[in-house]
Amino acid sequence: MKYVILVGDGMADYPHKELGGKTPLEYAKTPSMDFIASHGVIGTVKTIPDGFPPGSDVANLSLFGYDPETCYSGRGPLEAASLGVHLLPEDVAFRCNLVTLGERDGKTFMEDYSCGHITTQESREIIEDLDRELGSEEIKIYPGISYRHVLVWKNGPEEIELTPPHDITGQDIESYMPKGKRDQEIIRLMERSMEVLKRHQVNLKRLENGQRPASTIWLWGQGRAPKMETLMEKYSLSGSVISAVDLIKGLGVYAGLEVVEVPGVTGFLDTNYLGKADYALSSLKEKDFVFVHVEAPDEASHMGDLEKKLIAIEDFDARIVGRILEGLKVFDEYRVMIAPDHPTPLSVMTHTSEPVPFAFYSGGKGDLPKRKDIGFNERDAGMSGIHFEKGEELINRFIYG
Repeated sequence: MKYVILVGDGMADYPHKELGGKTPLEYAKTPSMDFIASHGVIGTVKTIPDGFPPGSDVANLSLFGYDPETCYSGRGPLEAASLGVHLLPEDVAFRCNLVTLGERDGKTFMEDYSCGHITTQESREIIEDLDRELGSEEIKIYPGISYRHVLVWKNGPEEIELTPPHDITGQDIESYMPKGKRDQEIIRLMERSMEVLKRHQVNLKRLENGQRPASTIWLWGQGRAPKMETLMEKYSLSGSVISAVDLIKGLGVYAGLEVVEVPGVTGFLDTNYLGKADYALSSLKEKDFVFVHVEAPDEASHMGDLEKKLIAIEDFDARIVGRILEGLKVFDEYRVMIAPDHPTPLSVMTHTSEPVPFAFYSGGKGDLPKRKDIGFNERDAGMSGIHFEKGEELINRFIYG
């Protein structure tokens, strides 16, 4: 048996007047996901436990089959693992964004959490220079993909309130600055980064080209290395993970999966969808399980761009789900599941905690005919009467039937 989980990050949403009262999932053309929903099992799953922030770290832990209440320690450690950074017990890892700040009415606001989706090459040059300027025996900054990077701080501040920058797009940053023990140390790091970035050649060139500069680093998602069983230990499955996002790759590392690097993946609408699908199918020749994550719908949602979100959903359906469904036919038996990790409604431009739709389908020998005329969307999933209160319950049903 082969197992495939396909995650369209942030696809779930609210109904929109512009779409005739439909959600983007209802409105978009998604024949491949609709096939899975109408031939298999559809329902809802609660990926964000009560009391947890609705982040992709928590939500994807749930979809992997882990209980965040027992193993979640923060986003930073997961992203560090993706970069091959080994954390010692005293190390605290932070997600380190490059962001663009703006000035309006005498106040500083979060203009862009991604610096206009700065390229990986540009951001690597910036981060390497920031590490030389800000780094020390206690602090090290590691370059990641695009605007997403990692800062590791030996005995760094851990019990502190930090806000994800994509949660505050367009807002005054004053009330979202670090709060808690040693908050001034983080603020000083940010101020020092601003001094370096004001004169950085990458920023000067971006400004000449009419692009948004990297104004400062923004730290969040701090934590220490988590303790997690591997999927081999939990389910006796070998597997791989495919994503453009370091967070998901890091989860794969802790889950004991092979991280498959696909050329041309970006975490945005221009990502190599077909490459992800083809590498996933190739991985299944040797492995039992593959987890494929696509970031584009979430990025479009954080931008508040309905058109881009519809494009991202339809590309995910055609170029990931459709291609993988076709490729799976070479295997005697397989199961494939689709789900968002969490909602990212366009109206709020950030994550929310509501349950998300899922659907899974068993193919191969004894394929079932279409049983119901439904689509993969929030409405049909909610009307199914099937609900899992925890992600671990869903993956157990998916794997064991």
